[in-house]
Amino acid sequence: MSDFDSNPFADPDFSNPFQDPSVTQVRQTSPPGLEEYNPFADAKSTPASTAPKTTGPAVSTQPAIMKPTEEPPAYSQAQPQEQSQAAAELLRRQEELEKKAAELDRREREMQSINVSGGRKNNWPPLPERFPVAPCFYHDITVDIPVEFQKTVKIMYYLWMLHTGTLFANLIACLSWFAVDGNRGVDFGLAILWLLLFTPCSFVCWYRPIYAAFRSDSSFRFFIFFFVYVCQIGIYVIQSIGIASWGASGWISALTGLNKSIPVGLIMILVAALFTTLAVLSLIMFKKVHGMYRTTGASFEKAQQEFATGVMSNKTVQTAAANAASRAAQGAFKEQV
Repeated sequence: MSDFDSNPFADPDFSNPFQDPSVTQVRQTSPPGLEEYNPFADAKSTPASTAPKTTGPAVSTQPAIMKPTEEPPAYSQAQPQEQSQAAAELLRRQEELEKKAAELDRREREMQSINVSGGRKNNWPPLPERFPVAPCFYHDITVDIPVEFQKTVKIMYYLWMLHTGTLFANLIACLSWFAVDGNRGVDFGLAILWLLLFTPCSFVCWYRPIYAAFRSDSSFRFFIFFFVYVCQIGIYVIQSIGIASWGASGWISALTGLNKSIPVGLIMILVAALFTTLAVLSLIMFKKVHGMYRTTGASFEKAQQEFATGVMSNKTVQTAAANAASRAAQGAFKEQV
């Protein structure tokens, strides 16, 4: 340990490297002020008079900053709102897809049950199971009607329901009119007849044809609907007019009933407005269905072909034609004999 405690610089034979003649000569010939410069000293504590003087141009000490060639997009505060709207739109679409998937699953199960049972069970009108009369039709718009026509068929179905409700309201109005005026028994009786007659006939004569036309793209059923529905619109116009003794609470009958009783007159005016609304809505739907009919490729020639095919495929017609042919052959054979 004694070797480490000794001071090597205290050795008399040790020569100081800074006292070398070459180093001393360099120090003497160096630029003025260099000997005073201490790189380890604080720059703030170095006096200005002792700072090294440079003759070159002044160099900026600011940091280098690269300027972008394109301005970055401005981020507005509405970005979170747009993201929330996009998320809501995605959720809405997901719900729609789930509903469609559930609907397709329901249809598939229903078609499987139809194939197993061998046929579709009638479900309209929706009557109780213990009711003595069974349903007469199968009615399911989501199953039978293509997607692009479902909305139109639903509107026609709601229009038929409004038609039935208006006929019932007409019965109430005519009954009220008969209550304040004993001479209006004919109108009341005809109102009962129109309700009992036009309710099933309208369903069978113009709603079922348009339902079947969109279901099977049948030109013949389209023509049946157009013919019957034009007559229905004419009936709505007559009922909205309200000719006396015709069983309709139209505008003329409503004004007449208003002279007898204000409450009864108001009820009849309401029914007259319903008949007028039915006439207007029916005309609008007639034009809409006609426009859709022209886009389906249906035509009068196609309707004739469907009619001929339907008639010839009817078993009753085939039986009658076979009997007539056999009778004609027998008659010709007897004449030859």
